[in-house]
Amino acid sequence: MTLEDASGGAAVGLGNSARGGTAPSFDLLYDVSLPVVVELGRARSTVGEVLQLGVGSVVTLERKVGEPVDLYVSDRLLAYGELVVSGDRLAVRVTALATPERAEAGA
Repeated sequence: MTLEDASGGAAVGLGNSARGGTAPSFDLLYDVSLPVVVELGRARSTVGEVLQLGVGSVVTLERKVGEPVDLYVSDRLLAYGELVVSGDRLAVRVTALATPERAEAGA
């Protein structure tokens, strides 16, 4: 199987092992950048409180270190994790990969 860009440019062979061709190589995709979003929490504020936000303002979220978070890649739920501290930064430890059943059910 071959993919061509919309302008008719260079084609990329993906192979077809079902027809005796070579196995697909995904090496070209390993360096593709994808947006990763971790939903840390939410806060509820009045319009007045939002208008008072400025540099140095702190918005307190309902989540704490150790609590569960959802990890999204390209707007798709990929994994579940927990907030941890790594050095002086917040990080996420992946605790489970999302399955289609769990993602549709909302956890």
